[in-house]
Amino acid sequence: MTASFFYLIPISLLLGTGGLLLFLWTMRSGQYEDLDGAAERILYSEDVPAASKAKQIVAEQAGIADRAPGQVR
Repeated sequence: MTASFFYLIPISLLLGTGGLLLFLWTMRSGQYEDLDGAAERILYSEDVPAASKAKQIVAEQAGIADRAPGQVR
């Protein structure tokens, strides 16, 4: 039983130190600066609806984005 403490204590110290280092890194890199911004961002609507944005991307890939409606090449 006491032999297992020689393994468990260093492992727990390493895990605790690793968790503390990760927490300090997140504090220094600004991960907790704007907690409400991400939650409120979902409430704002986009300027262009997603369906028309997808159509625009497909049109640009096909090379027809620079045509006016009804214009034929």
